[in-house]
Amino acid sequence: MSGAWWPRSEDLPTEQPALIEAFERSWGRVTRMAAHRSAWPQAPGDLPVAGHTVRAAWFTSGFDPHAIRLFAYGVGRRDLLVVPPETETATAERLMTAAADPALRLTASALLRDGGGGRRPAGDT
Repeated sequence: MSGAWWPRSEDLPTEQPALIEAFERSWGRVTRMAAHRSAWPQAPGDLPVAGHTVRAAWFTSGFDPHAIRLFAYGVGRRDLLVVPPETETATAERLMTAAADPALRLTASALLRDGGGGRRPAGDT
């Protein structure tokens, strides 16, 4: 994981522009995103953000349902844990800290199972 995102709702078209704009200030123009289809009630093909549109790719298998992947042309990609909107603040803070820790190297689902405590669940990498 490259970090985490804690949206306040499951309304991706409303929530994602702020995420994209934050990344673009320090990372470069986000051109695409990918997520698991079951994670979001809406699955638009295009997500308008300030000044451009982000193309969305939706997966039904082979993609962690608790992650979102952002791509910036010529820069690379960032995989983020999506902290569920209903998560309590203290837990969300632990999860976001753990997701940004390069030493943990856990999947988004493993981080959620772990609760952000920094432990490696058995069998997860």
